[in-house]
Amino acid sequence: MTAALEQTVTEEDRLRADLYNFLGLILSAPPDETLLLQTAGLAGDDSELGQAIDALARLAKVSRPKKVESEFGRLFIGLGRGELLPFASYYLTGFLNEKPLATLRRDMIARGMARSETVFEPEDSIASLMEMMGAMIVGRFGTPADLATQKEFFNRHVGPWAGHFFTDLEGAEHSIFYAPVGTVGRLFMEIEAEAFRLSAG
Repeated sequence: MTAALEQTVTEEDRLRADLYNFLGLILSAPPDETLLLQTAGLAGDDSELGQAIDALARLAKVSRPKKVESEFGRLFIGLGRGELLPFASYYLTGFLNEKPLATLRRDMIARGMARSETVFEPEDSIASLMEMMGAMIVGRFGTPADLATQKEFFNRHVGPWAGHFFTDLEGAEHSIFYAPVGTVGRLFMEIEAEAFRLSAG
């Protein structure tokens, strides 16, 4: 059964899922030594996205976990709140826990997705949505989602705001390590949006 599911996911889709999962992981919590080492080992191609991945890898090589943890705190936690609020509701309405979150929760239930019991922030965080896209592509919640399903989920929950968030992350006052994360995310969202736009699904 698993082998059959594995065969339905193309290499290109697996790479897309890997990048979604990476963004979800690095935005969910400060990277530890292991994740920084893995990030330092990334290699991109000659494309704009590939060059952004190379820039992030170079920075990861000289970054220390404590320093990045401090940056993560200033960006996303802060005293009361961080420099950025990485939630769909906030970007789309100006408030947390609004209609975009309710819509997402309905779609999550329909697709058999549930919030992890160890996660306490709203499900419409950028990290959670990146993870959901990666999971749908490879079928972590059942059969891999077809292109039409991916497109619908992306256009409803990711496309309208993720690019704006990643642009803000690139230019945030406290972004050093996370500035190239923002570049990678912004370029990837542009590529995904254009690919979905051109798809017949």
